[in-house]
Amino acid sequence: MIQLQLSNISLVLGATHIFDNLSWEIQRGQKIGLIGANGAGKSSLYKLIVGQYNAEQGGSLTRSRGLTIGYLAQTPELDFSQTALESSLDGNPRVAEVRSELMRVEDSLGDPNVYENERKLGLALDRQQNLIEEYDALGGDSYPARVEAMLTGLGLRSGDLSKPLNTLSGGQKKLVGLARLLLLHPNLLLLDEPDNHLDLPGKIYLEKLIREYDGTVVIVSHDRYLLDAVVTHIAELEDGKMSVFAGDYSTYSLDKEARLARQAELFKVQEREVGRLEAAIKRFAIWGKVYDSEKFAIKARSMQKRLDKMDRIDKPIIDRKKMDLKLKGYRGSNKVLELVDVQKAFGELSVFDGLQETIWHGERVGLIGPNGAGKSVLIRMILNEDAPDIGEIKVGPSVTIGYYAQEHETLDFEQTLLDVVRFTGNMSAEKAMALLSKYLFTYEQAQGKVSQLSGGERSRLQLALVVLSGANFLLLDEPTNNLDIASAEMLEIALEDFVGTVLIISHDRYFLDRTVERLLVIEERDLARYLGGYSEYLEAIGHG
Repeated sequence: MIQLQLSNISLVLGATHIFDNLSWEIQRGQKIGLIGANGAGKSSLYKLIVGQYNAEQGGSLTRSRGLTIGYLAQTPELDFSQTALESSLDGNPRVAEVRSELMRVEDSLGDPNVYENERKLGLALDRQQNLIEEYDALGGDSYPARVEAMLTGLGLRSGDLSKPLNTLSGGQKKLVGLARLLLLHPNLLLLDEPDNHLDLPGKIYLEKLIREYDGTVVIVSHDRYLLDAVVTHIAELEDGKMSVFAGDYSTYSLDKEARLARQAELFKVQEREVGRLEAAIKRFAIWGKVYDSEKFAIKARSMQKRLDKMDRIDKPIIDRKKMDLKLKGYRGSNKVLELVDVQKAFGELSVFDGLQETIWHGERVGLIGPNGAGKSVLIRMILNEDAPDIGEIKVGPSVTIGYYAQEHETLDFEQTLLDVVRFTGNMSAEKAMALLSKYLFTYEQAQGKVSQLSGGERSRLQLALVVLSGANFLLLDEPTNNLDIASAEMLEIALEDFVGTVLIISHDRYFLDRTVERLLVIEERDLARYLGGYSEYLEAIGHG
């Protein structure tokens, strides 16, 4: 059954055509991964579906009768004066409405005007039964516990549930927005990067929620592991057009390569046919004039009609422009980083209790652990922004650290992109612009402030600055969080060729599998060591 149908929809924002004559069908029960490059229009498409944007005249958007839609934006709108738990409990206002009405009905049963009137009593008892059934279906008295379990499952700590939303991070606020939406339980869920800022247990919990959700889900995500785990279809928004593939991301990726190769071959064949027809039309038209022959003119018109009716094959764009990322690096010290009996505590809370670890030149090491385990604390100590209480952190004498910050806090949001690159690289405006173009920035963007960039664009800019640093030890904190899939793949390739050492903090399991050779896992205030990527780690702990 078709729940939502877009037919020949066009969207123009300002002077920008986001898409033209786009058509798409969403069937009930599908789990769809909506993918496309940063700026392709995925978030705009969501906003059009929920009515925040208006399409140009000429197309149509049809919803099935009674369809309810839930939309999780990248930055959810919440009442920041509420606590995380209060906001989540309010996610489905019907629970409070039913409970309140049930209490009113139960109170009425003690009213002589009701219990002494057989008809009124019967109506009240029927109403009570219906409300009890609806209340139980919504979670009943266990609803608050269910809400708490969902929030903690997604990765919010118990101690954060009673904190006002304005004291929580952007990622934590998004978890609350996601919980509110899941509790509302609409027929169609539109999720815009719900996995950003989730730790690995949170991502696994999210996968379970999506797989078991008995409605339809459309999810924008750059996490290829997540897309492989939960989706039944991939919808790709590219060049303003929608293409739908059955299967998970890996299947789509292989199918797309084969389809593009086949399309390129068919395009060549058709171009040869078009060229032959155009030459023949021109020849017959000339002959018709030279010999004053209607026969040749009719032949030319007939061929032109055939050409006009031909279903033209689009020329496939096989080599799309991608971020030109080349990490430089240099040999440097053999022993890059050494942790010697590192201990760290904040008051009564012990974070690390005697860490011992050595990272050698050329290693690609992943660092994982649940949110709050101490990954950020360890980063700050390596960067010498914080000091261990006991022990020592040694960085090799010829080691230069290049740091990629998850929240882009190393960027000056008030500077223009051109100035950021110019001052960091000590280069001319012309060279700065040439470098920015390699990272897919336009001249207009280069003149604008960093604050005007999207999350993905800030990620690309920060990667450019890491390259300019010329560092030989890269400390990358969630580098793929806002990158589109094509850019993440370019980063994977660049890391393969990098002459240096890399420590990657990431919850992107696909990325870890492609880039690291061993994992450090923060467990019980210590580091556990596992050879291989994330898949080997899962197998080692018995979840493979």
